[in-house]
Amino acid sequence: MIAKLILDKKREGRALGSAEIREFIDGFTRGEIPDYQMSALAMAVCCRGMTPRETADLTDAMMRSGACLDWRHLPVPTADKHSTGGVGDKLSLIIQPLAASCGVAVPSLTGRGLGITGGTADKLETIPGYNASLSLDAFRDVVAKVGVSMTVQTAEICPADKKLYALRDVTGTVASIPLICGSILSKKWAEGADALVFDVKFGCGAFMKTREEARELAVAMVESSKAAGRKAAALVTDMNAPLGYAVGNANEVAEALDVLRRGEERAGEDFVALSIELASLMVSLAKSIPLDEARALCMEKLADGSALSRFEAMVKAQGGDLAKFESALERPVFKFRIQSMRSGYVSGIDAEKTGRVAMSLGAGRMVATDKIDPRAGITLSVKTGDRVSIGTPLATLEKSVCPDGLEHAAAELMKAFSIASESPPPRNLIAERIV
Repeated sequence: MIAKLILDKKREGRALGSAEIREFIDGFTRGEIPDYQMSALAMAVCCRGMTPRETADLTDAMMRSGACLDWRHLPVPTADKHSTGGVGDKLSLIIQPLAASCGVAVPSLTGRGLGITGGTADKLETIPGYNASLSLDAFRDVVAKVGVSMTVQTAEICPADKKLYALRDVTGTVASIPLICGSILSKKWAEGADALVFDVKFGCGAFMKTREEARELAVAMVESSKAAGRKAAALVTDMNAPLGYAVGNANEVAEALDVLRRGEERAGEDFVALSIELASLMVSLAKSIPLDEARALCMEKLADGSALSRFEAMVKAQGGDLAKFESALERPVFKFRIQSMRSGYVSGIDAEKTGRVAMSLGAGRMVATDKIDPRAGITLSVKTGDRVSIGTPLATLEKSVCPDGLEHAAAELMKAFSIASESPPPRNLIAERIV
């Protein structure tokens, strides 16, 4: 009866009370509220929306359905970054150790990919021995000793979210902003970080296709986090073209390592500048210092090798062997190079088409049980704005399993490149800051 009254109230567009939301989520998690009533609430939320306070209460109830981490014993503040996902998005491999090198502990529960590219955990697992499935105790230990850890969330974290997402997926309620917020934020809040920074992407290679949709989600996540007493900020960023040159898994780790090793040389590249900006926001919020000061500190730590040292220490603490990883990169793989068919300027590289080709090579998953080929992927030879001539290399496709499908994939990848007679305007990845 209580569940029905709550459903009636939300169907009529009225705001639910904190206790009502908590009781509904608790009952659903315990199995006392059936799936059909939870599905009805999800549809009512999808149609009627939620206030920032309701969204914060929903997120809090989902967070409290499982284990919550506490870092108050650490001598430094904590922060984490969440990206809504993109093509070539190896930024976490740069940002998290960079922020840690600036005196911020970074407990980062990440995920595996489902879709056109692998997730951060998939990328890290291409490093021989790297354990991306730490227990919560081991996760706590690595964060305390190294200052940063990246591992997948355990079943102890937010069980309500896992149950609810399965229903959203089959009831057409995935796109609801409050429900997206609840799903993302419940896991991030359960991490226990003091400050959260969100990279909300828009464009053909992103979940949110328009800037307006991305902004709405960014504002909702920041406002909900602040309503729950967290420090939060977001960047709305362009995902119409791949980030960096590598799209895949092992090749993205290699590119992130190269950035950490040659930070000053690559600092002018747009995706490196975005990485620095996101890390700076984390440091600024966590340490309560001006953004300019945080940015200068991040530039210093990237240049002097401190960020690289943190990444190496994290990999070692989680069982990984970078020497074996780099040795494995030298092993031969099947390759196919595509070249420009005309002269002009690269006016666009479609992120979604690039990601789909990478997935067809084995760099992503169609279903959760698919096995990723760690060496599968695409290495771009050009970026938007580059001048090309007939025969200029555009990209190289790679896979380690067998050469079947490479030629077809190459033909599909050619469709991702647009060549124009005039140079396109400079691309600015950061469209907006939400603070």
